[in-house]
Amino acid sequence: MFLLAHTGRPAAIRSAELVVQGLLRCGIGVRVLAEEAADLPLPPSVERVDAEECTAEGCELLVVLGGDGTLLRGADFARSSGVPMLGVNLGRVGFLAEAERDDLDKVVDRVVTRAYEVEERMTLDVLVRNNGNVVHTDWALNEASVEKAARERMLEVVTEVDGRPVSRFGGDGVVCATPTGSTAYAFSAGGPVVWPEVEALLMVPISAHALFAKPLVTSPRSVLAVEVQPKTPHGVLWCDGRRSVELPAGARVEVRRGAVPVRLARLHHASFTDRLVAKFALPVAGWRGAPQ
Repeated sequence: MFLLAHTGRPAAIRSAELVVQGLLRCGIGVRVLAEEAADLPLPPSVERVDAEECTAEGCELLVVLGGDGTLLRGADFARSSGVPMLGVNLGRVGFLAEAERDDLDKVVDRVVTRAYEVEERMTLDVLVRNNGNVVHTDWALNEASVEKAARERMLEVVTEVDGRPVSRFGGDGVVCATPTGSTAYAFSAGGPVVWPEVEALLMVPISAHALFAKPLVTSPRSVLAVEVQPKTPHGVLWCDGRRSVELPAGARVEVRRGAVPVRLARLHHASFTDRLVAKFALPVAGWRGAPQ
């Protein structure tokens, strides 16, 4: 079992200690990052490894303890190794998480007995061109966002879907998201919530100065593109808010469905609707349900 924790949080350190103890008692080996091991009270039997793409290979499960940022960090290892990721939320919202801090005993029991299901989540493959040449490639689980780099200046862009232009506008940028990412940055930018089982791509303008700059939902086979206009200040591409690259004027960002999904381990059969209501504390008092 590979364990990833946000060691900057005291709660994560204590949670990691409890999970490790529970797994070792049941005869399950545990692997952690060497850079995190120094901050965790771990017995010598815990395997320490360096942070590389293949770090989680050979593990049955990747257990992540932390907030949304830690879970997205874990997604890097999960995607490259194909190992399912089980998130325990120690942050605020944690849409990717399957359990909360108070569920640690249940998490260990489900892991030991393999009482979990695995579902695949769509990802994005991201490509940047400049002067016709591919200068950068990346991927994202939630979103790839093209944003202005200078706070005092708008970013002029033209958006495109499947090789045809849609709109030109100035603003703070554009978010291209998966259904999983529809409750993250795209949601904050005014995009729709899309149920995870819906296969689609989203394009959501950020604070656009335009008459037509509405969120778009396209086919999962579509190719979305955002072109930074030649006479605008340079922009920046962010993937999942973790990795960034500067976009010079004239750069073109292409986003399509990722070739490799991220696999998530699920402990509950609760619907996404219930998860949405719980995570956002939505008011549902007065609901009676369908007549029986």
